[in-house]
Amino acid sequence: MDARLPLAWPEVPPAHGGVVLRQFRSDDAQLAVELAEDPYIPLISSIPSPCPQDEAVEWILRQNGRFTCGAGYSFAVADAQTDRALGQIGLWLTYLPQGRATAGYLMAPVHRGQGRAADALAALADFGWTIPELHRLELYIEPWNTASFRTAEAAGFSCEGLLRSYQVIGGQRRDMLLYAAVRQPALMASLAADRR
Repeated sequence: MDARLPLAWPEVPPAHGGVVLRQFRSDDAQLAVELAEDPYIPLISSIPSPCPQDEAVEWILRQNGRFTCGAGYSFAVADAQTDRALGQIGLWLTYLPQGRATAGYLMAPVHRGQGRAADALAALADFGWTIPELHRLELYIEPWNTASFRTAEAAGFSCEGLLRSYQVIGGQRRDMLLYAAVRQPALMASLAADRR
């Protein structure tokens, strides 16, 4: 972000359904190893494949560094009961001065299909709306990734269209579906009243 706005880490961890979004810890390094087992994740993230333990620890440090450098928030998606890290979700604020942010999420293969990614995305969006400057939250999903766009829809995002040849993944230009959620007017009025 060029005109960086001051960021604050949430005092209360965002939560929804069965997950809590929290800061990464060194004992979450096993998550990076699990994520690297999916052949697609190393193409869209900074996780190498294979992911030895030392590089898993480096990945954890990078996630925490995203907040300290002002890029946004990278949360561990943790089970609300056990606190075990199940995945990662991020709120990226490059375009916050224009009122927009992007989100992305990664779930370890063993934790998919249980609705936890949708819970994490709903928690992230709820947290995002506490940032007064944020009015629009966007996701970019490849058209073949049915599970991911079902996750987006379950969390209240709507498909706005196909962006042709939008992004390079794995050395190839790929089409992306644009999903978005926008701040509701009632929420905007409530935030304005709280600021008075």
